Amino acid sequence: MTTDIMQVLSTYISTQILKQPARIILPDEHLLSNGLVDSFHLVDLSIFIEKTFNVLIDDTELNRDTFDSLAQLAAIIKSRM
Repeated sequence: MTTDIMQVLSTYISTQILKQPARIILPDEHLLSNGLVDSFHLVDLSIFIEKTFNVLIDDTELNRDTFDSLAQLAAIIKSRM
C-alpha cells in the first residue's frame, strides 16, 4: 500500500508541479530541501493529499521535518487512513 501511495504522489509531483511527466522521484529524494517543491506548491500538494486520500494535513506539518520525501508523506497518509 505504501508503494501505491508513493506512486500516486510521485505522478502528481512530476506531472502537476514539475511539469516533467517522465521524471522519476525516488522514495527518499528530498522534495523541499532540494527545491523540487517550493512553498507555493507545498500547499497544492497538501490539498491534493487531503482530497485524494481523505486525510487531514495540519498546516504545522508543511515543513522539511515531515513533508520532505515521498516516504515521509506516505507514512503520514498511511497512519491516518
